Amino acid sequence: MSFESELQEDMDACFSAFDKDGDGYLNKGEFECICRALFRSDRGKIYSLEKDQLDEVFNIFDANKDGLLDRDEFVFCWNHWIKTIVRPVSVFLVVDVQNDFISGTLNISRCSAQQNPLEVIEPINRLLDTVNFDTVFYSLDWHPTDHVSFIDNISHRKVHSSSAVSAEDAQTYDTVVFEGPPLMNQRLWPRHCVQDSWGAELHKDLKIVDNSVKVCKGTNPDVDSYSVFWDNKKITKTNLVDQLEERGITDIYVCGLAYDVCVGATALDALNIGYRTILVDDCCRGVDLLDIEKTKNALIEKHCVIVSSNQVKAMVEGRDRRPELGYKLAIELKDKVPGCENGGKFKSGDEPDESG
Repeated sequence: MSFESELQEDMDACFSAFDKDGDGYLNKGEFECICRALFRSDRGKIYSLEKDQLDEVFNIFDANKDGLLDRDEFVFCWNHWIKTIVRPVSVFLVVDVQNDFISGTLNISRCSAQQNPLEVIEPINRLLDTVNFDTVFYSLDWHPTDHVSFIDNISHRKVHSSSAVSAEDAQTYDTVVFEGPPLMNQRLWPRHCVQDSWGAELHKDLKIVDNSVKVCKGTNPDVDSYSVFWDNKKITKTNLVDQLEERGITDIYVCGLAYDVCVGATALDALNIGYRTILVDDCCRGVDLLDIEKTKNALIEKHCVIVSSNQVKAMVEGRDRRPELGYKLAIELKDKVPGCENGGKFKSGDEPDESG
């Protein structure tokens, strides 16, 4: 039997098993039973979708709004939602674990949170050794010498009169407003991660896996770049965006340095683009405790899941399936559900996808 035939049989068996009244449709109660079977930990603990989220997800897949899921509607639900939840395609994105952030000019342990950046390396390496991610990416801050974020370059650009801090009074970690157009808020950092310098290198103890991909950011001297996806002005994207699309990635596991700066910005962009995003808490260290908490809250509000490294393997393998990620995926599918105007049948070009 072919893989495609096995998938078709699985889908048909699932529909029949949860169609308790045998009427050829799934009502909301039957769909809730599917969700209870779907969202579970690797130890069998049931995760529950909140009632309003359950209703919203059901309504997304109920394309013809008759209060039931017919087989055609379930085909889309199966191919684009259930299969992704059970068989995610996952990347591990290790953000900026570079010398300057660990023991160099921007050593995070000297910042207000006083967190030890070296502590991220052991759990990151353990994940790289034990979890079969589909792809691993390493990002690097990769700044030219005249970069806008360096406090010793402040005289190279004009500070706007609206800035609360003048060029003369500016100190490291202050935020100034540079003239535009447009005006640009810029936090000032010590010179760090200069291209081809020791400080820009990944830490020697960080494991670099075969076939991994390195992504450089912050290469434009006039725009900072916290996120691995975009510069801070959203003018230029990195090659990460295209590479994720080419690989059919569904889930992004984010970690690294610094929690409340580049890690948080990267995770937020991943969520905004539409990826199911998981932040690995014990593989991150940050600059400011209050900003770290703000980062966590902002990400959770966008349906990010924050986990510890010992939970990652089961999630990547599809054995621990979180409802927050299922809800996030359903929201992203909302505008992609085929129309069922002609009696609940798929329009031309929207035929069921039974491929693996």
